[in-house]
Amino acid sequence: MRIKACRKAHFNAAHRLYRKDWSDEQNLQVFGKCSNPKYHGHNYELIVSVIGEIDQETGYLMDLKILKDLIKTEVEDYMDHKNLNEEVKEFATLNPTVENIAVVIWNRLRNKLASKYDIEITLYETPRNFVIYKGE
Repeated sequence: MRIKACRKAHFNAAHRLYRKDWSDEQNLQVFGKCSNPKYHGHNYELIVSVIGEIDQETGYLMDLKILKDLIKTEVEDYMDHKNLNEEVKEFATLNPTVENIAVVIWNRLRNKLASKYDIEITLYETPRNFVIYKGE
């Protein structure tokens, strides 16, 4: 029987959406106020879901304390109160859209969790705007 266990977390970060090869006018036209050269911030809400089989010995899918600790080291410590464009290596060449942030988080956690688990990332940039990434 497959089941999904979830852990919520949050982090705050600043970013600027833009392409270096575009003019300020084109960036403004495509990304709007999110292309502000002085950056802007969000209070990101994160849900990490782990999907797999219940362990018959423990009754757990996995110990959620392990997931809590991984989220802390791989996401919160890594991204919280950071300027994503300038302080997070993945965004040196990757536009830090909510979509790309979710993929980066998925990759960081995928590398730390056993392959027997599927992972789903739900990332809210605002209470109304969010993405879901399953590694597909």
